[in-house]
Amino acid sequence: MADKTKTQIPKPTRQRGPMGRMGGMGRGEKAKDFKGTMRQLLGYIGQHKIAVFAAVAFAVCSVIFNIVGPKVLGQVTTKLFEGLVAKVNGTGDVDFDWIAKTLGFLLCLYLASSVCSLIQGWLMTGVTQKICYRMRKEIAAKIAVVPMSYFNGHSKGDVLSRITNDVDTLGQSLNQSVTQLITSVTQIIGVLVMMLSISLPLTGVTVLTLPAAAIILTVMIHFSQPYFREQQQVLGTVNGIIEEDFAGQNVIQVFDRAEASIEEFDRQNDRLFISGWRSQFLSGLMMPLMSLVGNMGYVGVVVVGAQLALTGNATPGDIQSFIQYVRNFTQPVQQLGNVSNTMQSMAAATERVFEFLAAPEEEQKADAQIPEKRPGHVEFDHVKFGYTPDKTIIHDFSCEAQPGQTIAIVGPTGAGKTTLIKLLQRFYDVDGGSLRVEGVDVRDWDRAALRGEFAMVLQDTWLFNGTIRENIRYGRPDATDAEVEAAARAARCDHFIHTLAGGYDFMINEEGTNLSQGQRQLVTIARAILADRPALILDEATSNVDTRTEELIQRAMDALMQGRTSFVIAHRLSTIRNADVILVIRDGDIVEKGTHDELLAQGGFYADLYNSQFDEAA
Repeated sequence: MADKTKTQIPKPTRQRGPMGRMGGMGRGEKAKDFKGTMRQLLGYIGQHKIAVFAAVAFAVCSVIFNIVGPKVLGQVTTKLFEGLVAKVNGTGDVDFDWIAKTLGFLLCLYLASSVCSLIQGWLMTGVTQKICYRMRKEIAAKIAVVPMSYFNGHSKGDVLSRITNDVDTLGQSLNQSVTQLITSVTQIIGVLVMMLSISLPLTGVTVLTLPAAAIILTVMIHFSQPYFREQQQVLGTVNGIIEEDFAGQNVIQVFDRAEASIEEFDRQNDRLFISGWRSQFLSGLMMPLMSLVGNMGYVGVVVVGAQLALTGNATPGDIQSFIQYVRNFTQPVQQLGNVSNTMQSMAAATERVFEFLAAPEEEQKADAQIPEKRPGHVEFDHVKFGYTPDKTIIHDFSCEAQPGQTIAIVGPTGAGKTTLIKLLQRFYDVDGGSLRVEGVDVRDWDRAALRGEFAMVLQDTWLFNGTIRENIRYGRPDATDAEVEAAARAARCDHFIHTLAGGYDFMINEEGTNLSQGQRQLVTIARAILADRPALILDEATSNVDTRTEELIQRAMDALMQGRTSFVIAHRLSTIRNADVILVIRDGDIVEKGTHDELLAQGGFYADLYNSQFDEAA
């Protein structure tokens, strides 16, 4: 539909810098299930039905008090007019006492209307904020149970956009749309009743404007909804690009890719600009068109009202009241146009939130097992796996790790080493064969208990914004300060920690960039030591430290691995010479197996890898 729209779009100003230039776009996408999304949202609103019903009641009262005003004011006008005529004719005078009492009553009506409106706004604000609070909690909980495969297909920025932008849009739009919808519909009905009580012909003239307003509303919703949805989608993409560029700014500068990064941002910014421009342009047309329809009705009422007054079928007060009611009638009709715009934006944002909440979760059996004895026995039995059905990474992998053994896994990049670790943690399920821990297939394990078997140190360090003490204690939240410091000493990072301002209370920034790569790795090793799990996973754990530091922590690692089943992935083959079993993997299969000395003696692939790192074989 979007590509059929022939709207002339102004050429945006081109500029250099982070915001880039703007122009060009992709086709918008309609909401997949507008009604279904609204039904789901009503389910959330239904949790607060008492507050919503109370808000509706106060909104209705506010409107009723407000719409009675013009009728009362019309009576005052008629009374004043009749009194003035009587005074001129010498047959009477203006009844100022009655007028004063009536105006006092009118003032009370307007005050009551304002109070009811304030209470209604307070109630609806509370409802919308509670709904947003609940959604954010559900999204946060969902992140913990969504499989890794989901994040492989969605950028972090897109997920963050759903938590922040989409939920905020939902909250703001819900508050505005529900309030305006209630008051507008109530006001239209109430004003219509009041107009009928004054004059049927004048009411007929006013009502004739409704079909035109309905047509405008329907057409604008039809054409603008695709762009509202695209705007929310592209906003998530733009957030993802910004997040990636911020995190990888050093790499971008080193490889002189700033221009390419800006160009990619420009392309998405182009789409965001155009989808936003078209959605706002089309929705912006609604108000002037609705105003035009309302003004036409207003002109018709003036003409017909004048004729009725001349023939004596309407009093001056009736005409004055009716003109006010016409304004009060066209205003909510125009507000319904605003509500439609707001609801389109809300629908697009809400649909994205519900899409994430409906994403598949990691399967968890109701009768999931937690074995009592957990010595660290692991067995791969003819395991087959691929991230996609058409590309198998692990073809036929079999291996058994006895409790306390150290299993080293080596091989060229892309051989499938890290994939085995992901299977062991059950981030993915095997496609064929079985993987057993403590004699139980991992698919029958309780996921949390399975992952609680392992402490991990990965090549890509992950530290959060907090103190060093808090980051180490992440491995075991109930650990004492003394235990934290003991783990740091075992990881050989106690010395450098004391050189930092604040020592263990030194604050690590969001990306951990105020520590060196080696220091970050040492902190993660201390975290694993403190966790004290039955099994260990060390994925290139010493690859980011210098040779001297590697020698220091290797002794700590050897002591740590005593009595624990350990899986070690290493490119530095010198770190695995003491492994009980070394598995050499190439293209997802084991090509060699044995100890360090046995594999060197064979003079095969492992020996070639080892000798490529050292001038002579050990």
